[in-house]
Amino acid sequence: MSRAPALLVIAHGSRDPRHAATVHALVGRARALRPGLRVETAFLDFNTPSVGQALSSLYLSGVRNVVTLPLLLTRAFHAKSDIPAALAESSARLPGLSVRVADVLGPSPLLLSALERRLAEAGLTPADRATTAVVLASAGSTDPEAIAAIAETAREWRHTGWCAVRPAFASGAFPEGFSRTEDAVRALRAEGFARVAVAPYVIAPGRLPDRIAAGAEAAGADVVAGVLGASPELARLLLRRYDASAPATPARLPALTA
Repeated sequence: MSRAPALLVIAHGSRDPRHAATVHALVGRARALRPGLRVETAFLDFNTPSVGQALSSLYLSGVRNVVTLPLLLTRAFHAKSDIPAALAESSARLPGLSVRVADVLGPSPLLLSALERRLAEAGLTPADRATTAVVLASAGSTDPEAIAAIAETAREWRHTGWCAVRPAFASGAFPEGFSRTEDAVRALRAEGFARVAVAPYVIAPGRLPDRIAAGAEAAGADVVAGVLGASPELARLLLRRYDASAPATPARLPALTA
């Protein structure tokens, strides 16, 4: 039995079958990059296996050390509540199971590289950078930490040469500096930017990414990139988060409150 902890990637889940297919493709890509490392997938909702089912399967196969990695771009409700609750339940019924919790994916330069890849695939060239405004469109959040992380990502990306980068949400409340995707596109156009591109800051297809694309097209965006998906940058980022957590002391799971 390998001494290296197994990696369990925990995704949100979706009724849209494209979501699970994309997650499995991404996890498969990470698995191929690290032969010998056991990499499995679990979902919080809609898809199987659940977190509990995946941990039970690992446990029954003899695995006692697991790094769990939230397949999330920011630390919001799922990272702070749902995942700790699922891990605490499994740890209570699986004696001797050691669980470490890796950081969420963002922020990371590899995410910016993945965004760049998707824009290039949508038709933008390096020469377009200085004349293109970009809408960084995420699903949306009410968590202050998540909002701040997305705003910071937009600021960092702006420093790489795009003439503007504006954060936007697909749904929910819109904090200061954010708006709907379509409104952000129209605002940039009104400010005089001749070319406006929309880069979805989401991992897999689904209802909210579809809303981002529909809003971008309705507002007349010149370029609409694909979701981050199973990009090589994300696959490397999964392993980077794993490596940062694997040698550490097992994380103490937060106590659950009623």
